[in-house]
Amino acid sequence: MPIRIPSDLPAQDILQRENIFAMDDKRAAEQDIRPLEVGILNLMPNKIETEVQLLRLLSNTPLQINVDLIRIDSQVSRNTPEQHMQSFYHQFDDVAHKRYDGLIVTGAPLAHLDYQDVKYWDRMTRVMDWAKRHVQSTLFLCWAAHAAMFHYFGLQRTLRQDKLCGVYSHDVLQPTNELVRGFDPVFFAPHSRFGEIDSADYEAIDGLHVLAKSPQAGAYAIASDDKRMVFVTGHPEYDEDTLQQEFLRDQEAGLEPRIPDNYFLNDDPSNVLMIQWRSHGNLLFTNWLNYFVYQTTPYNLDDLRA
Repeated sequence: MPIRIPSDLPAQDILQRENIFAMDDKRAAEQDIRPLEVGILNLMPNKIETEVQLLRLLSNTPLQINVDLIRIDSQVSRNTPEQHMQSFYHQFDDVAHKRYDGLIVTGAPLAHLDYQDVKYWDRMTRVMDWAKRHVQSTLFLCWAAHAAMFHYFGLQRTLRQDKLCGVYSHDVLQPTNELVRGFDPVFFAPHSRFGEIDSADYEAIDGLHVLAKSPQAGAYAIASDDKRMVFVTGHPEYDEDTLQQEFLRDQEAGLEPRIPDNYFLNDDPSNVLMIQWRSHGNLLFTNWLNYFVYQTTPYNLDDLRA
């Protein structure tokens, strides 16, 4: 699938080297179709790394997509050049008038803060309320999934003493649901979080269903009956070395992190990495785009129902 991104976005060169079809504005203007409009609210510290991860996964179907990168505060990032933010990101207020076929809200390293103590929580709740009126389907990842459950349904997470970190096996619970169509009965996915919500608490909410869960990591993929909301508690977008880099970063900070589970061969950080989630990650995003976005969104986005 061609994804439409600015020609000088750093992700463009990376994706081209990987033989992923991303086109610039000039070529996109020549396509006589109505592209999907997808926003990415990127809350992760390293914006560029997360952009590449998500754009890579959005590029795996025949659909054309226009992508807007969105921010909700003006604070200078410690991990991303401000020039990059100024050049490629839209302030939420500047796109709040738009309607989107799909929206992705990333995780954020905010596990030990109460939601109300997050400095941009008021803006975050505004985005989540806006999404119900302006977006056909929203995909919440990791911290954002728990934050959305709290905001929409009042469901509070609990915090683990030790960070859940590693690659875990998951069982598909509802194989006929389109989000997990084509999944093997057991698949692997990375997690990196402290927060958790019990599967029974999700299922107790009318209209929500747990589609996949892990014996070790708990509920993984949860979706609403109307396909407007998807909650994924892990990180299907992670690169092969992302967990390794997190582990090394925490080591250097003196945090004495646990070795990520099922990630290094024989759980030895000096050994090779065991990459077991890429096919599932691609299929998850492809299914979301096809069945939850493209197949359900109105041709005229002004007809989007609240």
